[in-house]
Amino acid sequence: MNDLLTLIKDQDAAGTPPPADVEAQQPAPEEQAERESMDAFFKEVAAIKALMSDVRRSQTRLADAHQQTKMVTRSAEVHDLREKMQAEIASVSKSAEAIKKRLAELDRGNEAALKKGLMAPGSSAERTRTAMTGALKKKLKDLMGEFQDLRARVSAEYRETVERRVYTVTGQRATEAEVEELIDTGESETIYKKAMLETGKGYVLDTLAEIRERHDAVMELERSLMELHQIFLDMAVLVEAQGEMIDNIEAQVARSVDRVQAGTTHLQGAKQHQRSKRKWLLCAIIASILIIIIVVLVVVGVVRGFK
Repeated sequence: MNDLLTLIKDQDAAGTPPPADVEAQQPAPEEQAERESMDAFFKEVAAIKALMSDVRRSQTRLADAHQQTKMVTRSAEVHDLREKMQAEIASVSKSAEAIKKRLAELDRGNEAALKKGLMAPGSSAERTRTAMTGALKKKLKDLMGEFQDLRARVSAEYRETVERRVYTVTGQRATEAEVEELIDTGESETIYKKAMLETGKGYVLDTLAEIRERHDAVMELERSLMELHQIFLDMAVLVEAQGEMIDNIEAQVARSVDRVQAGTTHLQGAKQHQRSKRKWLLCAIIASILIIIIVVLVVVGVVRGFK
């Protein structure tokens, strides 16, 4: 017995912690499941944000490469920039497909969490999920608009570049029909036959090769941007549906706030009425006591008068 007490004292002196309260440390199974569900949601949101950042960086590099194409004059340089732009478009398309897939999974996860009871309808968890999903889709919609702007800018500036290169070679402004022919086919027999006679075959052929390369680059970029735009259009349906859902939730929240405010006002009125009722009851009791005292004094006075 003494040895046992000595052992216990030694453990206390060594700072051995008491046995942990397992039940106090372990959350309820429902809370644990909800927490794990939200952790998985936030992890997925972070992954989608990272993909969107990749798309944004690729878009910036794509715009920079397009700016460079306006300054180069050799077909080899245009070709190198063309390959660089196509690589960026391929990267964006890959990221866009991944974003599309993950957003769909995010929506399915939100629905599953409701069905499994991991969050209640209208709860803070549901509002958080819906708001963050909607914010991601809004950001995606903004990216869609920026790529559309880039596509329009590439088309407009390509026309300007063609007109400028023709003027450089021939010294004359090309007609609208000649510019359209160059844009559609990458070459114009009328313009370059005349230029060859006036400035020399070698220089004209180099310029023609450059314009053909530029034409192929723009057509390829246009085709790739259209394919990318189709991916974005598929996701636009999700964006619009999410917008309606957010509007409905905001309306529900507003109605809940109104109900809470109305309930608070009613409760305050009830408390005021209760305080007023207590006040009148107290006054009535005091008045009754005073009346009793007066009656007693009158009776005592009458009795003394008879004596």
